[in-house]
Amino acid sequence: MQFDAELLLLAMAPVFLACIGWEAWHLHRTRPEAGIYSWRDTLCNAALALLQQAADKLAWLAIIPVYAFFYDHYRLLKWQAGWVSLVVLFVAQDFLYYVFHRCSHRVRWLWAAHVVHHSSERMNFSTAFRQSLMYPVAGMWLFWTPLAVLGFPPKQIVAIVLINLGFQFFVHTQLFGSMRWLGYVFNTPSMHRVHHARNDRYIDRNYAGVLSVWDRLFGSYVDEDPVDPPRYGIVEPLYTYNPLKATFHEWGSMFADAARVSGWRNKARALFAPPAWAAAYHARMAGMNDAAGHSREDAIVFPTSREEREIL
Repeated sequence: MQFDAELLLLAMAPVFLACIGWEAWHLHRTRPEAGIYSWRDTLCNAALALLQQAADKLAWLAIIPVYAFFYDHYRLLKWQAGWVSLVVLFVAQDFLYYVFHRCSHRVRWLWAAHVVHHSSERMNFSTAFRQSLMYPVAGMWLFWTPLAVLGFPPKQIVAIVLINLGFQFFVHTQLFGSMRWLGYVFNTPSMHRVHHARNDRYIDRNYAGVLSVWDRLFGSYVDEDPVDPPRYGIVEPLYTYNPLKATFHEWGSMFADAARVSGWRNKARALFAPPAWAAAYHARMAGMNDAAGHSREDAIVFPTSREEREIL
């Protein structure tokens, strides 16, 4: 089945903007003390979305021929256009999104792009716009390559990726409760609030794109607990509304860490270990600098735990 997702999302743009405007008005009227919206944060989110959209337009020009190569030379199946192929494509892409998303929280190279989406300390519809122009560099597109091998044309792959991301706009809100009945199958705002939280019990949980079944199958699901409400943002906070700093701060930190540590294993960890490795390294260095008054990076070896060595 052929469909033009770009036109669909273009048509949805006024809906997205209307949802942001209504949510901001409603929250200002009903919960003004909560500070869920801020002009500076919202404008930063909008600027990041524009940068990401421009980068994606250019990236697809290079990536679509790669999918076409695998589709033309290595595809395993030939699908008849129709609802069956569309459903298979949707489920397969959503599973691959789960894999990509989980890897993005467990591999620092991918996290360097994905951290942009998590760096705001607010959670509202405009947070969905907070994306990184560096996803193509990080390698997000590689995760959809199996779809071409399964026999789906490149334009359909791009379309289903965009539709998946479009759905996720609607889970970035604090307006709705648990919606537990819906959450047995689909991602919900409650589940995604957990994902954006930096509380210890919530970190690296609820990676769902559209379907919640993957989290339940692979042990990454956790409920939102009203006793422990989500605290949004990242473990090492980003105190800026500058969209360029938001985009590149983790890349700069990652390469600086790789240059600073000694030994190829530690350099590899600086690039590819879970983000917890970097947080622990920075905390350890800050403690040493406070105690000794100077830096001793090159003398340190950083063993990682079994959990930190896991990719999934």
